[in-house]
Amino acid sequence: MEATAPRVDPSYERSRDAGRERQPLGDNRSLIALFSDLFRETSTLVHQEAQLAKAEMSEKVSEVGKGIAAIAIGGAIIFAGFIVLLFAASNGLAMFLPEEHAMWLAPLIVGLAVIVLGFIALATGKHELSASNLQPSRTVESLRRDTELVKEHVS
Repeated sequence: MEATAPRVDPSYERSRDAGRERQPLGDNRSLIALFSDLFRETSTLVHQEAQLAKAEMSEKVSEVGKGIAAIAIGGAIIFAGFIVLLFAASNGLAMFLPEEHAMWLAPLIVGLAVIVLGFIALATGKHELSASNLQPSRTVESLRRDTELVKEHVS
């Protein structure tokens, strides 16, 4: 199952990136104006990062739901395979005398195939729930870039 990017307003990306451009510092700007700009830009940045984190976590919750659904489906398939195997064992015991093995061999093969499919579905669901898939990687990367940008402005 392929992950899709969270639905973030395209204008958000442009405004966030536009706010990161360095503005020339003139000699006529007062310290109060600089601090005012810093406060305003920091507030905007924090708000935009919160919006991105919210959108990304919504996506991750959706992925968790898909993973749980895949695990539930896998469990149901394994259960159906187990029932088929029980029927095969039952038919095998009923045919204890060595006649034709087709009456129990066919349900046995079908049951094993169903169980294999169930394990595949469980593995897929487990992969969807792995910690690396749930980390808000774009938000972490954006915060890292913001930290570097602030360090540049300070130094």
